[in-house]
Amino acid sequence: MAKYLKKGRSQEDRASDDSKVRQTVESILADIEARQDQAVRELSEKFDNWSPTAFLLSEQDIETAMSKVSARDLADIKFAQEQVKRFAEHQKAALQDIEVETMPGVVLGHKNIPVNSVGCYVPGGKYPMVASAHMSVLTAKVAGVKRVIASAPPFEGGAHPAIVAAMHLGGADEILVLGGIQAVGAMALGTETIAPVDMLVGPGNAFVAEAKRQLYGRVGIDLFAGPTETLVIADDTVDGELCATDLLGQAEHGPTSPAVLITNSEKLAKDTLAEIERLLEILPTADIARVSWDEFGEVILCDSVDEMVEQADLLASEHVQVMTEDPDYFLQHMTNYGALFLGPRTNVSYGDKVIGTNHTLPTKKAGRYTGGLWVGKFIKTHTYQRVLTDEASAMIGEYCSRLCMLEGFVGHAEQANIRVRRYGGRNIEYGTAAE
Repeated sequence: MAKYLKKGRSQEDRASDDSKVRQTVESILADIEARQDQAVRELSEKFDNWSPTAFLLSEQDIETAMSKVSARDLADIKFAQEQVKRFAEHQKAALQDIEVETMPGVVLGHKNIPVNSVGCYVPGGKYPMVASAHMSVLTAKVAGVKRVIASAPPFEGGAHPAIVAAMHLGGADEILVLGGIQAVGAMALGTETIAPVDMLVGPGNAFVAEAKRQLYGRVGIDLFAGPTETLVIADDTVDGELCATDLLGQAEHGPTSPAVLITNSEKLAKDTLAEIERLLEILPTADIARVSWDEFGEVILCDSVDEMVEQADLLASEHVQVMTEDPDYFLQHMTNYGALFLGPRTNVSYGDKVIGTNHTLPTKKAGRYTGGLWVGKFIKTHTYQRVLTDEASAMIGEYCSRLCMLEGFVGHAEQANIRVRRYGGRNIEYGTAAE
């Protein structure tokens, strides 16, 4: 039976935090909807001390920002974007329009149509998340989205040059320097100067995630992406230093980022706990990682590999790093996760920054019902039908008429009956089922 050697904050405490965030976001979104640009500007001044002449960057602003990025950094951004683009293109190629004649004279099909406009949020508060621009902007453009507007918070008093470069190189049509709830609210609801979008994507803090949740329905969203989560599944084929490094590497995202170890080795569990304490003494971002680990870190000791799979599926973590004798066993048997990182040669950081898979992934157990952001999230699959012959229309009409009357939908039945009369030569009395 699985037992916890270390446990994080209770679900009750986490739910209480969520409730406070919900109330804050609701009032701010209502203010943006009512006062539009004025509210956005006041919120930006309040939270980011940022009130430029315009939040939208001009072409000259973009050129100036990009000129501040070193040649090496630009080359690295382009390399990462090429990996993301290549994988997204392969994913898109797997999405095929179809048209099939299901029976003589009856043709059914579907078309894959890109969303028309998308707002991409790129976090940039504590850490400027350059990679998020690749994951959202570039992937949307590969999907065929016509208008992509990208927004990131100000950084040290202005636009972050590397984020602007990544957005621009990724194909953004409009770039805003605007953060938090005010950014996603403005893109979704629209203001006097910002045209609304059809869909919001991108990660963010708890307030951004809650804003997307509350806006869902008025616009589409990619998924509910809250604070970063990482799960390391390991056995005695690896050591505590590797496990501790992979846990703390994600815990530095923020003070509410869960980091969990599942293992069937008590020795590895204890070694990892010791290594975490050692690394926290030397990690430059230990001030954040320490809070995250103390409040949200967990270590779960299991009796078997199957129990490890069971516990991992219950957690449904965003990132799952598998370092065991047979990593593919987890690929074959796990069903709930954001993304898997199989074997010690890869890690979550590769996926976050450069390897090509998308790093916007489901959190808070949403991996039970959705995968992460990918090119298909920007594409709507729409069906259509065509009936080619009188005989086919009359035949389908007879079945439809009877099934409609079975449910009591007389008007529906008449839509079928009129075609049976016209195309099949049948004299069906109005308001009755075709026999």
